[in-house]
Amino acid sequence: MIDDEMQLLEIIRKFLDENRNPAVKDKYSRYFVEGYDPYGTDGKLLDEHRRGWFSEYDNKLGLDGFIRLGDRLVASGKYEEVFLAFWFVTRYPAHLNKNIFPRLAAWLETGICNWAMVDSFSLDVCAPFILKQVITLEDMAGWRLSTSKWMRRSAAVTLIRPGKHGMPVSDILGFIRPMMMDEEKVVRQGLGWLLRELWKIDRLQVEDFLMEYKDTCGRLIIQYATEKMTPDEKERFRRTRGKALQST
Repeated sequence: MIDDEMQLLEIIRKFLDENRNPAVKDKYSRYFVEGYDPYGTDGKLLDEHRRGWFSEYDNKLGLDGFIRLGDRLVASGKYEEVFLAFWFVTRYPAHLNKNIFPRLAAWLETGICNWAMVDSFSLDVCAPFILKQVITLEDMAGWRLSTSKWMRRSAAVTLIRPGKHGMPVSDILGFIRPMMMDEEKVVRQGLGWLLRELWKIDRLQVEDFLMEYKDTCGRLIIQYATEKMTPDEKERFRRTRGKALQST
């Protein structure tokens, strides 16, 4: 089993190395101030090969083997390798269970290192655990105060899809309360994004929540959360004069 994992890892890295394109890194690096370390492999070409790899190794590795392979891929921090790890584990939607969730969550601290990785991981890998009721909000409670800014961002972004699929807005707002004073830019952006999506579902409840924090939370949260509002609606959430300013 381990031999199969290492064999596939070698095949993947050989393919990626042979299909490097520095122009891709130059094109997209400006979007990743936190870090961006790609091979630069063409996405369509990679898509074709990953399907073949999965077909060949599915019976040899199974979900458990692909998680172990994912541990190695994510640890590299290489953009394409990290996304391959995500893709492989999402091939097993019927095999999600509570025991593997902590193993996948560890990736937020071992190699995930920019917003695009976090958001894909949150929406595609983590959210299904909530949607299928494999885990509850309580299982992610510790993420909110993690020392990892990526885990904290994921705590918010993971809830976008559950919110759209019926999770009570009140439950989500209660969950993110301990995060509203977070000082990290990427976490504030994630919170604002989540609140913007929840606003589309329950305007009154989200606006009450925003009104409660508009003078104290980072302005970036308010900026993102009110992005789809009209100018007059946004005006309600301007900081009250005389309140202590928070960094954005």
